[in-house]
Amino acid sequence: MFETLSDRLTTVFSSLRSKGKLSEADINATAREIRVALLEADVALPVVKDFIDRIKERARGVEVSQALNPAQQVVKIVNEELIEILGGETRRVRYAKSPPTVIMLAGLQGTGKTTLAGKLARWFKNEGHAPLLVAGDLQRPNAVQQIQVLGERAGVAVYAPEPGNGVGDPVAVARRSIEHARHAQHDVVIVDTAGRLGVDAEMMQQAADIRDAVRPDEILFVVDAMIGQDAVTTAQAFLDGVGFDGVVLTKLDGDARGGAALSVRHVTGRPILFASTGE
Repeated sequence: MFETLSDRLTTVFSSLRSKGKLSEADINATAREIRVALLEADVALPVVKDFIDRIKERARGVEVSQALNPAQQVVKIVNEELIEILGGETRRVRYAKSPPTVIMLAGLQGTGKTTLAGKLARWFKNEGHAPLLVAGDLQRPNAVQQIQVLGERAGVAVYAPEPGNGVGDPVAVARRSIEHARHAQHDVVIVDTAGRLGVDAEMMQQAADIRDAVRPDEILFVVDAMIGQDAVTTAQAFLDGVGFDGVVLTKLDGDARGGAALSVRHVTGRPILFASTGE
């Protein structure tokens, strides 16, 4: 995903390495090239502006001006700022003090929520947990059947009391799934939810109602990495309408250019907890 961005930055830094000292013009030229590289990677403009401002401020400081190799110091600064913009450190999943731990997935239709639910179930199983998949998307055709197949492939239980395809109350299903998980001794519950092709009030209200019904320990916003700068608008809408604790980027093996990852983390302040590729 980050290959194009990495290649561009490598080209930018190669021109610096021959310089014993960096002038103001060198710093400005480097910042300009980094700006172009980030914009080509589809990073949101406000994020690029903040990033470049921090790079220029640090590049003009003592850590560069007094360095034996100022070019290497600039590379170090850019690396540190990229790490910071992606979260700085790894955050683990928060588990409930009293099981089950409830994970709720939210996002637009087509981002890969249901597929991700199956992947998460398998991941939790491999971590030694007993997960339960909940078929909470009762609107998309065959979503219930899809999650049942995924559960079977992952070797985990599925709670699907309604047929879906427009039939059933997803809030009631989500609420009842928690009690079912307690009785069946599942220590992790993964609740799939319905999406839409675009942000709308009905979807937000349903997601908020499911959130209130199950009181999740983690709400994960699932975003298609290929969505580019639109990821920022969608993420902000979900943050305001429902709220979420972490981000999951899907389809990273597509033609994503990295901008969604950098943009969503910076704008929402929420960490990227998982990254997903393929089916």
